[in-house]
Amino acid sequence: MAKQLSEILLEQGTLDATQIKRAQLYAKQNNVSVAEAIVKFGFASEEQVTAALSKHFSVPYASKENGILVPEREQNLQEIIPEKFARENMVIPLFIEDDELAVAVLDPTNVFLLENIKMMSGKQVQPFLASKSELLSVIDSFYSNKNLLDEVMSEAAKVSPDAANAESDEDVDVSGFLDLDKISPNSSQYVKQVNAILRQAISERTSDIHLEMFDERVSLRFRIDGSLYERTPPAKESVNAIISRIKILSKLDIAEKRLPQDGSFTIRYQNRSIEVRVSVCPAVYGEKLVLRILDKGTGEMNIDKLGFEPDQKKAFLEAANLPHGLIFLTGPTGSGKSTTLNAVLTTIRTPELNFMTLEDPVEYKLAGISQVQVKPAIGLTFAAGLRSFLRQDPDVILVGEVRDNETAEACLKAALTGHLVLSTLHTNDALGAVPRLIDMGMEPFLLASSLALVAAQRLVRILCPYCKVPHIPDPAMLAQIIQEGHLNPRDQNSWTFFKAVGCPKCFGTGFMGRRAIYEVYRMTEEMRNIIYKTQDLVELKRAANRSGALNLRANGWHKVIRGLTTVDEILSITTADE
Repeated sequence: MAKQLSEILLEQGTLDATQIKRAQLYAKQNNVSVAEAIVKFGFASEEQVTAALSKHFSVPYASKENGILVPEREQNLQEIIPEKFARENMVIPLFIEDDELAVAVLDPTNVFLLENIKMMSGKQVQPFLASKSELLSVIDSFYSNKNLLDEVMSEAAKVSPDAANAESDEDVDVSGFLDLDKISPNSSQYVKQVNAILRQAISERTSDIHLEMFDERVSLRFRIDGSLYERTPPAKESVNAIISRIKILSKLDIAEKRLPQDGSFTIRYQNRSIEVRVSVCPAVYGEKLVLRILDKGTGEMNIDKLGFEPDQKKAFLEAANLPHGLIFLTGPTGSGKSTTLNAVLTTIRTPELNFMTLEDPVEYKLAGISQVQVKPAIGLTFAAGLRSFLRQDPDVILVGEVRDNETAEACLKAALTGHLVLSTLHTNDALGAVPRLIDMGMEPFLLASSLALVAAQRLVRILCPYCKVPHIPDPAMLAQIIQEGHLNPRDQNSWTFFKAVGCPKCFGTGFMGRRAIYEVYRMTEEMRNIIYKTQDLVELKRAANRSGALNLRANGWHKVIRGLTTVDEILSITTADE
């Protein structure tokens, strides 16, 4: 359809050949449609593009303005075309008339989609053509629960605490809560509030929920793409009951309010299994509750989509396919290290090798890999588990984190005895792992011979594709990007810079999702000699630079020139000497 669209707009004189070529280049670089690229550059409006397609294919044009793109709510259309199918296929049901189902679609040439809808509905299908932005907007409003949190909190505020507490114990049944798709209208206000908070958080791609009380107010915040945003909080009188509800689900002691407690529970939502980790901590004005949402349905296990540059991916996979050695990935908590290492294991996994992991906790269940969760309370530490692993005939071992001298020595011993060991460290940059490991007791000559690769990563926010706008950095900033990114200034015509704006799709943040930036260093002979002889970190960094590998900031600038993130985002996440 992309080729057809270009030809149609060229024939109609809406665009010229140069504009089409530029739009096609941008579409390829940013994995978007040519139509989106045309609109982004302002060559034509979305309405013009859609109208041109409508005329060419003789398919009626549906929009909010002409009154056609308004689904009939009394015909239970959401049961015919579920939300998941609608979002995945960019389609919205409009109405049923004379045993014919009218639907608005983005691509009227997709015969397979139309046949699927015909089979699902048992009716003849009448397609209408709609623009992407209007389709998304109508899908959101037709299926959305965006106002659920506000509605539930407002309703709860009208119920007196005594009346709420008087509701039957039957409403606190845990089994009725675990499936968020089935909310009972007879549930207590506290159950409804917890359900609404979780549903809203999941729909907004939240990683953590913070609920805490202060002297005069209650704070409810969602962490979205690394930043916290305020949401409608429950009444102060409801907080203790909400926390007790979470404790019951997590099998924690509801009577214990003096000590921190940790637990977890699993919920079902939109056919997904979602783990919720619970942390309750006593504070001055009452307990603070933090829920971490681990949505397995959104985890990215494809190494091609993590953010590696081609050379970085090649270096990492070459090291990961070695028969023995040490690989360390560094970065702060929450920077995606576990996701990267699990994606690497998924990529190199083969039935001919024995893979084992030792984690705290096990975040991703990987098929064909033996995974063990450490339990320090009973003596199953990283070091103890690793010693046991060596008697299990492993080929590849993943150790969740090297925290102490004992674990570091066990990793080194495993690598020296013919195993490949992958693990993580908390250091500021990749090469900082070397002095840290030496401080932990690794002998420099043994580390130099066994270390195969060190890497570091950070997460940067990705611009919302629906509202980002073109941006031209000032000459000084452009010069800095070229220098630090090791870029060729003659390639500037293919670079695309954008800045964040904010829209309803990204909840006003201007960003939608995150992606990793990396620095990946394979050990060269020069770097091994420095580790063996002097352990000088400055010399080690110079040798790494001479190898031609990109550091964190340089990798970040490569994301910026492709229009994935902003200059400010990279400056806030990295430093010039990284």
